[in-house]
Amino acid sequence: MKFRQALFWDTNPDRIDVKKNAQYIIERILDFGNDEEVKWLYHFYDKSLLKNVVAKSRSLMPETKNLWTLLLENK
Repeated sequence: MKFRQALFWDTNPDRIDVKKNAQYIIERILDFGNDEEVKWLYHFYDKSLLKNVVAKSRSLMPETKNLWTLLLENK
């Protein structure tokens, strides 16, 4: 996937490694991503990784964290 510069304003999106920078990508897309980016994220990463990032993240907005905790509860 080609990442939007607006989503990753603090770095060059072309240099992001989807495996090495998984937590960073997940947090940004969950907080600021559009529908297409969230769908990609949900299908690309393992649900247990998503749950782990949401549970341990210190940078997700509280509303985002609450929503995704509920959505990933039974996955």
